[in-house]
Amino acid sequence: MRHAILGVVAARYRVFSVRVAAVTALTPAFVRVTLSGPDLAAFASVGLDQRIKVVLPIPGHGFTDLPDGSDWYAAWRALPDATRNPLRTYTVRSFRPDAHELDIDFVAHGDAGPASRWVSSCVVGDELRIVGPAVPSSPAELPSGAAEFAPGAANRILLAGDETAAPAICAILEALDVTTVGHVFIEVPTDADRLPVAAPAGVEVRWIARNGASHGARMTDHVHAWASTAVSAAGAAGAGAAGVSGPASDVELVDVDVDRETLWDVPPVTDAQLYAWIAGEAACVKELRRHLVRRVGLDRKQVAFMGYWRHGKAEN
Repeated sequence: MRHAILGVVAARYRVFSVRVAAVTALTPAFVRVTLSGPDLAAFASVGLDQRIKVVLPIPGHGFTDLPDGSDWYAAWRALPDATRNPLRTYTVRSFRPDAHELDIDFVAHGDAGPASRWVSSCVVGDELRIVGPAVPSSPAELPSGAAEFAPGAANRILLAGDETAAPAICAILEALDVTTVGHVFIEVPTDADRLPVAAPAGVEVRWIARNGASHGARMTDHVHAWASTAVSAAGAAGAGAAGVSGPASDVELVDVDVDRETLWDVPPVTDAQLYAWIAGEAACVKELRRHLVRRVGLDRKQVAFMGYWRHGKAEN
């Protein structure tokens, strides 16, 4: 997540002024905020797991100094700390262009950060700003880098993520072709945090409750169990049928220091039969990607992986 939607495509993004239209507690951990406003008539939807920046108000100051021109990002970076509005990255859960409405599902963390503090007290009518792509003059001008799910011709999928990835996974599931098959593993804090989601009949969705276990441990166990089955299927039916080739201990992977670097790699679309999309806490994502490539035998180009956050490290 972080600043992946900014950088070289920043000029194609703009600041949208919105207001809170509804606040809905979905589960103990998830809160859906519906944003609306005429500004969203110019908002462009670019993908199933589309990321945007949420610009949070400064207490007692609001958005007084937030720039909104084409060079807003550079101007925002130049602001003093005291007047620079915090930015956080979220997934668009759903967008209704005709109604000028956009839903974001927040994970409630109490007073742990500016976004969690804001969502714990926001009410209908509150102002907010988001940063996202504007509708271009032609479809060819839509910016890239704000959505990563790109299975190409794959006929099987593997999705795995924690609660921070759950909104993206749910949005992906609800848009899949009905013929899609695969497995989905979503780790959430408790049993009460399972969310209703529609998925193709051939896609098995498992909600995995931590219930006090270490973050990522239970999801990792489930993915490893799936991997063992996939490798067995590859041995029995041939790699082409299962979409994997079996253990590949000689595969070299560039090590990423998740405490210092952003763990993020989205390969180009391939013609592989199996496509894996993994997102969430960086150390967990790193381990799962290594297991899938080295132990299961997936080609690195079949695995999109995104370290959304890191234990003990705030998003910049």
